[in-house]
Formats: sequence, structure tokens, C-alpha cells
Amino acid sequence: MTEVVIRLRIGAENAHYGGGLVDGAYLIKLFGDVATELLIRRDGDEGLFRAYHNIEFLAPVYAGDFIEAKGWITSEGNTSRKMSFEAWKIIAPRPDISDSAAEVLEQPVLVCRASGTCVTPQNKQRLG
Repeated sequence: MTEVVIRLRIGAENAHYGGGLVDGAYLIKLFGDVATELLIRRDGDEGLFRAYHNIEFLAPVYAGDFIEAKGWITSEGNTSRKMSFEAWKIIAPRPDISDSAAEVLEQPVLVCRASGTCVTPQNKQRLG
């Protein structure tokens, strides 16, 4: 099973609420990017996101956090691809130490998980 991983730092421009809190929609955008790469690798086409079946926000995300978003295809139909996604906080800022301090978390924190279905029309599938 192919897994796609995107790792990035959440910038201050992504903070939407007080205290540098990032809205959950940002994580869903990352899952959309993961899904697109999965479809390109599977079908040779970006496909279309059809629906999210479940989304759980499990821990807050703040500007300065490093997030690892991952996803994989769990089942396939002729055109549909069911997928699962997770977002993990792997590095967190430490403003209590200094304005530039950060640390790699000994235990990454699962901040969000979701599942959904994407579709690649038959006439767009070029691979496997």
C-alpha cells in the first residue's frame, strides 16, 4: 500500500485565531494535497475529491508547529478510491524558552484524522 507524506511548518500567516491557533480547515487542505498525490501516483491524474466521511480534530495546531500529513488508499472501485488520512504534530515551538526555540516531540501528537472518497473518471486513468 502506497503512503504519501507531506511535512511542513505552519507559518504565522496560517494562524486564524488568538494565540496563534490554526483553523482545522488548513489540515483538510493538506489532506486534499495528499489525496491529489495519491491519485497521481495511482491513476496518473489528479482526480476529484468526492466526499469526506469522517473528520476528527484531536489536538490544537499552532503557528510554528511542524505537521506531517499522511494518507493512503484503503480500497478501490472502478473509479473510486477510499482513503484515510492522519496529521501528526512532530515539532513544536517553545516560546517559554525563547522566541526561536523549538523541539522535536519525543512522542508525535495525532492532531487530526479523516477518511474520504476520491474519484478518477475512467477516461482519465492512465496507469495500473
